[in-house]
Amino acid sequence: MTPGESEDLLVGFDTSDDAAVYLMGDQAVLLTVDFFTPMVDDPYDFGRITAANALSDIYAMGGRPLAAMNLLAMPCSLPPEVTAEVMRGGADKVREAGAVIVGGHTIDDQEPKYGLSVMGVARPEDVVRNVGAKPGDVLVMTKQLGVGILNTAIKQGLETEDSLRDVIESMARLNRAAAEAMLEVGVHAATDVTGFGLVGHVREMAYGSGCACEIELASVPVWPKVLEYAEAMVRPGRTADVLGYLAQFVTWGSATPAWKGVLADPQTSGGLLMAVEPAEAGALLAALEARAEQAAVVGRMLAGEAGRITVV
Repeated sequence: MTPGESEDLLVGFDTSDDAAVYLMGDQAVLLTVDFFTPMVDDPYDFGRITAANALSDIYAMGGRPLAAMNLLAMPCSLPPEVTAEVMRGGADKVREAGAVIVGGHTIDDQEPKYGLSVMGVARPEDVVRNVGAKPGDVLVMTKQLGVGILNTAIKQGLETEDSLRDVIESMARLNRAAAEAMLEVGVHAATDVTGFGLVGHVREMAYGSGCACEIELASVPVWPKVLEYAEAMVRPGRTADVLGYLAQFVTWGSATPAWKGVLADPQTSGGLLMAVEPAEAGALLAALEARAEQAAVVGRMLAGEAGRITVV
């Protein structure tokens, strides 16, 4: 325990978990915060997506959101109805999660930003961390990859928000049902796939769990046109940073430069990545399917150098 920590702090920031967890009596309290600059132009969609992304940290750890506070930075020159739509989108998504907005803080800023701090709860025995995976575990991921690339395509005028409506709705989709399936079946570890891309979050899970990992390229689900845009170098600027950081940890195998860009693509409100015992993988996939959650087996944990990733 480091100076200033309490013995009731179950999860801090030592393993890059999605939320802090504090024990209060017989209940675990989960705390997280996240915010974004706009990834879409529509202010209502921006609010929904950003709220879903923040709430995802609670779901990734097996929790249930209870309360959230707005974090809002907007230029005063913007029409007030724009800000109202952002906040309405966030409030609607928080309400869908069964939680409530209880306040927040706003500042004047030239670049719009919006997000939430979220408090959730879970039974201590239900808390799922991003460490604890075991060699042989199957990696199951929900949602398709490539939203960072497609958001960039919108910004470059190659796509519209209408043409990518399914992608926007996926980003706005809560990970609640996926979390319910995860708790029903039981997994060894989980996280959500967000800013470090699939390979970055796999690296965190594998390293913290003391495992190596293998990613099966042919099994990774991607949105239509993603590989085409990746080949044309339509990708977020952050992708290069993720690839640079991962270079020493990943053996890319047959992955083309386009596929490297997809696997490292920063996701906005991506799906859950779960490490599950092989004997329970079928049950997890069935539980996800029963809740209309798209899911795929994308790899497995292996015995070996902690955090070493091989793409096959």
